[in-house]
Amino acid sequence: MGTHEEERLLLEDGLIVESESNGLYTGDGSVDIKGNPVLKSNTGNWRACPFILGTECCERLAYYGIATNLVSYLTKKLNQGNVSAARNVTTWQGTCYLTPLIGAVLADAYWGRYWTIAAFSTLYFIGMGTLTLSATIPIFKPPECIDSVCPSATPAQYAVFFFGLYLIALGTGGIKPCVSSFGADQFDDTDSAERVKKGSFFNWFYFSINIGALVSSSLIVWIQDNAGWGLGFGIPALFMGIAIASFFSGTPLYRFQKPGGSPLTRMCQVLVASCRKWNLAIPNDSTLLYETQDKSSAIEGSRKLLHTDELQCLDRAAIISDHETKTGDYSNPWKLCTVTQIEELKILIRMFPIWATGIVFSAVYAQMSTMFVEQGMVMDTSAGPITIPAASLSSFDVISVIFWVPVYDKILVPFARKLTGKERGFSELQRMGIGLFISVLCMSAAAIVEIQRLRIARELDLVNEGVAVPMSIFWQVPQYFLLGAAEVFTFIGQLEFFYDQSPDAMRSLCSALSLLTTSLGNYLSSFILTVVTWQTTRGGKTGWIPDNLNEGRLDNFFWLLAGLSFANMVVYVFCAKMYKSKKAS
Repeated sequence: MGTHEEERLLLEDGLIVESESNGLYTGDGSVDIKGNPVLKSNTGNWRACPFILGTECCERLAYYGIATNLVSYLTKKLNQGNVSAARNVTTWQGTCYLTPLIGAVLADAYWGRYWTIAAFSTLYFIGMGTLTLSATIPIFKPPECIDSVCPSATPAQYAVFFFGLYLIALGTGGIKPCVSSFGADQFDDTDSAERVKKGSFFNWFYFSINIGALVSSSLIVWIQDNAGWGLGFGIPALFMGIAIASFFSGTPLYRFQKPGGSPLTRMCQVLVASCRKWNLAIPNDSTLLYETQDKSSAIEGSRKLLHTDELQCLDRAAIISDHETKTGDYSNPWKLCTVTQIEELKILIRMFPIWATGIVFSAVYAQMSTMFVEQGMVMDTSAGPITIPAASLSSFDVISVIFWVPVYDKILVPFARKLTGKERGFSELQRMGIGLFISVLCMSAAAIVEIQRLRIARELDLVNEGVAVPMSIFWQVPQYFLLGAAEVFTFIGQLEFFYDQSPDAMRSLCSALSLLTTSLGNYLSSFILTVVTWQTTRGGKTGWIPDNLNEGRLDNFFWLLAGLSFANMVVYVFCAKMYKSKKAS
């Protein structure tokens, strides 16, 4: 058929209608940065992924370089109490997983994933720089403690610190929902071979996250505790700059999906149109409902979705009224919506129960950077001549993830594929359910360690001393290792589930919704902390989580989360059995 350039021009002119007919071009509507159709042989696939994985690895190194040891900075440098510090950390982390809703809407509706990542990563870098300055310049930080007297930070010092911290939270809003989806966009959904590779991409994407987290939880945390917080925050800021450079370097190789307009507007249109036609009878034959006659959907960058029988009240939005039939005017989406547009909303509603069960799991995960660290701070942190920062134990969570990702991808999936016949071995729902079960074991392990630690404190009469108990911090390793295994199953399963099951033009939004469970999980953790503190300190009692944990009952808090996790798992199993998958044309 001539040269590749001639084929490209023919495709743009509409003379080659089906990209799968010659196999040279992608069949999912992806384009290059200039908006032209892209050749499979020159773009996307694994050749584009190193730049995306490198970006994610460096960005996560920067993020966890702040998040992993933040509770220590708040207690040791800004002189906050245990509960206040833990609440500030979980609130900030919750915000980091709430702002992706902003980035997702901008990406799906207007800017596309590439430019959203580019814009928000700049804000992220500015926030990292501000945070570094707040820990470096003397006027921006409170003076050191003199004996037991620790001056509080001034309002201005808090303002500079939290401005940088929450600018980082805003920056993550454009990166988190877009990078994983942008990476998955590099694999053509209409090509069966590339579709299988996309399943592996999510595993290695999470692997790259944890490589960055491993460096942060070990080297960066050690630098913060031993070489100073200015350098400890400055190195993550440098890696954020490297992340931006890596992302732009791969631009010629990327495949881009066109933004499809505001998903929020389309959902509102369905609700308004269905209300307007509430008195019309829904036809028994679904082919009578309105849909464009073109092969492609009316929504930019989206395939058509097949009609489903659930939530039929929404189908009224696609009923063609007598007036519309007479006038032939089908152009007002506030009066008439396509079946695909209605199915988009149905999909989101069907995913909601699965989404909601992720909140409790995220509350469990939040303990790694709060209560696990505070538990470790009152244990023996020495390993021979070396003192191990309590936050560095989170490296065992990362090591667990790094161990389980290749085991899952190379051993468990091929084995499960033979048993289930599924191309990815386990379904996304099965994978998430296994992770929820492991999370119950994780919190149980943490509670058992705390019971043992408190027993030693009582035996050595250290209850009122407020000092570390001579019990090795390495007793925490099992709970971190179990949490890492739970992540591999639940969090990666969520990434796959919300990408595959989401409508094509809502993938950033659905990725943001999966991240929102982490946000709400952190807020739930803060809420539980607040309620537990209020309830257990009534009548002048010490409470479960006092500043001196030797006087408390942190084990009860962990048992509480284990019980919530078990109840959540039971609800999840019921919801997963009821779920019906997306049907795309």
